[in-house]
Amino acid sequence: MNTNSTDTPPVCSYEGSDYQRTFWDSGERRYEDAVEQIALKRLLTKPGQLLLELGAGAGRNTPRYTGFERVVLLDYSRTQLLQARERLGDNPRYLYVAADIYKLPFVDGLFDGATMIRTLHHMAQPGLAIQSIRRVLRGNAQFLLEFANKRNLKSILRYLLGRQPWNPFSPEQVEFVVLNFDFHPKTIRRLLKENNFAIEKQLNVSQFRVAWLKKHVPLGILVGLDSALQWTGAFAQYAPSVWTLARAAGPSAQPANGGFFACPACGCALPEVGKSQTCPQCGHFWSYTDGIHEFRINPQV
Repeated sequence: MNTNSTDTPPVCSYEGSDYQRTFWDSGERRYEDAVEQIALKRLLTKPGQLLLELGAGAGRNTPRYTGFERVVLLDYSRTQLLQARERLGDNPRYLYVAADIYKLPFVDGLFDGATMIRTLHHMAQPGLAIQSIRRVLRGNAQFLLEFANKRNLKSILRYLLGRQPWNPFSPEQVEFVVLNFDFHPKTIRRLLKENNFAIEKQLNVSQFRVAWLKKHVPLGILVGLDSALQWTGAFAQYAPSVWTLARAAGPSAQPANGGFFACPACGCALPEVGKSQTCPQCGHFWSYTDGIHEFRINPQV
């Protein structure tokens, strides 16, 4: 995992990482994957035409978005998207885009849905990321956001026992590893509101993410308990993972005629074509190779 810094905040890149195989396919995260699937199914109930999957990685969740006609898989890492294509095949329902979340390469108001799961915790400026996402969503579009919660029971206990220096109750984000952040639920709610999102539902997820429990308690029991208690997120958020369903409120721009992509260098609307293209306004060349649209500025390779 590497970092890349341009004129936007630093980006956490999984270029060259085998994250899907080592983290998920190994089976050690079966509990987390199962309870996340339950949360996704409970929150993303409204069907739509075009979904933007932010931080799609190797496409672990992509097949679960059955209610949408098309899904755009966006990730900063090109190798992650190549792995996703290998897993999902050349399905015309999927579009693969390598880009920076802070500089989304799409025209305003294009999508009627977006998800961002296990990705915000790499955002040094979460408000700027949420602002970028809101720009490309239509009015009333649904936005499913997962974030790592600093005010979880484990961090509270460690803090009270003097084994953790940072305060889980304070509103600021904490960077526990380079470009890995935990956030306070109130801070995320504030950032969503400031960027014209209205929160509709919140769930507590992965409430039993403890190594001893996962080793000694049968998977079905842990998943059942977590599922039964996810609703408590509507009142208080103390799980390590909080899932939020928000609605794009306020006015939204209409997509430009004939536009789908937008040049991240100058904002000029570009068509959706299965080939490389040059921006007619600034002359920037954007490549299309191996089925992946390249829209990273100064990409780290």
